Amino acid sequence: MPLAQTGRFETAHASKYLQQLCKHFAHKVEVSFDSETGTAALPAGPARLQAADGALTVTVTGADADALDRARHVIDSHLARFAFREGFETMDWTAAQTTAAQTA
Repeated sequence: MPLAQTGRFETAHASKYLQQLCKHFAHKVEVSFDSETGTAALPAGPARLQAADGALTVTVTGADADALDRARHVIDSHLARFAFREGFETMDWTAAQTTAAQTA
């Protein structure tokens, strides 16, 4: 079963960052998104993004701990560039619960 973690970034600009991340990732990987949700087929593992309640939430999935680290780094490093005005450094990452439907 793949590993998953969810990161949260409290920001009034969650939708803007979601769309900015997805548009950027779309240059290299398959992406789908709207103003509130998005998915990106990152090489290390898929990412699901959600903008709601003043926060951007991203759940990354990886086959192992190294893949999970790479996926988290991709999200954090891109957000650090996009959200530099807010002093962003890293999301607050916690273990995520995955279901068969999410990993299928």
